Amino acid sequence: MRIVSLLPSATEIVYALGLGDALVGVTHECDYPAAARSRPVVTHSMLDLASATSAEIDQAVQQQLHDGLSLYGLDRALLAQLAPDVILTQALCEVCAVSYGEVERAVRDVSAQFGQLAPKVLSLEPTGLGDILATIRLVGAATGTSAQAEALVARLSARVERVRARAVQVRRPRVACLEWVDPIFGPGHWVPELIELAGGQPGLGTAHSDSRRVAWGDVIAFAPEVIVVAPCGFGLERTVHEALQVLPGRTGWEALPAVRRGRVYAIDGNAYCARPGPRIVDSLELLAELINPELFAGWGPSGAWQRIVTADEPLVETS
Repeated sequence: MRIVSLLPSATEIVYALGLGDALVGVTHECDYPAAARSRPVVTHSMLDLASATSAEIDQAVQQQLHDGLSLYGLDRALLAQLAPDVILTQALCEVCAVSYGEVERAVRDVSAQFGQLAPKVLSLEPTGLGDILATIRLVGAATGTSAQAEALVARLSARVERVRARAVQVRRPRVACLEWVDPIFGPGHWVPELIELAGGQPGLGTAHSDSRRVAWGDVIAFAPEVIVVAPCGFGLERTVHEALQVLPGRTGWEALPAVRRGRVYAIDGNAYCARPGPRIVDSLELLAELINPELFAGWGPSGAWQRIVTADEPLVETS
């Protein structure tokens, strides 16, 4: 079997199912596990945003979409050369990956041009934690690894239940997870569910729905006791930088309960929360540690978060 993954999360699923040797193509964003970086890359970004601010990225993306242009390019010649049996993709978010329509057109054109049998295109579209586990089973069924998928889901589910059972003991603080900082986006899809499982009260977003832009006044009204800054696609260092550039200048920032109590955290949003794959349970454990450290200290992955300090003290607390 030959697999092309057009999603970083799908790449993680493929490796977790022991199919790394069958993976013949990945996206330019597939960076975990490390072995994925050695696979042929079949996509590229149409925008150069490496040094752009959050506001500039948002403006560029919105303009590209307004103009009816794709955010990502797909190397059709390489796709034909790789001749996959299965392509893993999605139609959930046009900002996150090559559009499903583009994948369908590429498969049709490549098959017609080179006389190849069309690969099976599997679209993974989870909107909640249960859906994410279901996609693992779906990939397992499509690749002949159903037994491995069931075993993996069982292990992940046991970890979820371990967090759920422990979190019943806590007083649930109000938690704002910011999926973008300029403009502000609240949490969507599975993130509100993760916050609730981790012992928090989610706000500024709706479970199983798209992440949405929220007014700063809504943040003030919610008065979060914990703030987690997790921009999609940003690593930890860039998240800290963007948060410190934007958030302290907002009216009323210093008066928010989370800021007054020193409970504002940046996390590696590129690795956690945004990727609906096996590490979504790592994300749950990470959120539990940040929301209720008295019960979950050390549960999250090492090096995944940093406390954001907006006063004159240094940024020293990390994990």
